[in-house]
Amino acid sequence: MYYLTAEASFDAAHFLYGYEGKCHNLHGHRWRVLLKISSLGLQKEGQQRGMIVDFGDVKRALKEETDFFDHTFIYEKETLKAATIEALKGEDFLMREVEFRPTAENFSKYFYDQFAKRGFAVAEVTVYETPNNCATYAAD
Repeated sequence: MYYLTAEASFDAAHFLYGYEGKCHNLHGHRWRVLLKISSLGLQKEGQQRGMIVDFGDVKRALKEETDFFDHTFIYEKETLKAATIEALKGEDFLMREVEFRPTAENFSKYFYDQFAKRGFAVAEVTVYETPNNCATYAAD
């Protein structure tokens, strides 16, 4: 089995609604996303001969996905009051509403699904929330 891994990062703020601890408060992270692609074999012909896929294609897709969240406030749907959302938008803050609690675990599954939709043979996605703590999602 061959594996190819690419990495990108983004800076974003979030909070964990309903959490009893420090992460209940608005705070930020440098999120690191590691995308691991697998293949039983390598391409046999053409420009990509000897490769799983062109690193350039992987890096481009990874940058597009992570740039969407870069320098934003990420919040879970239905966890903020409408007045709060409007006030923050009124200050011209870039906000990203997600359907899930914005944890490293959920982001690893989110990015896994995004790259699978793009046609990559995703083996796993690891998301670091801090330099020492990460979560990985891999389909069985």
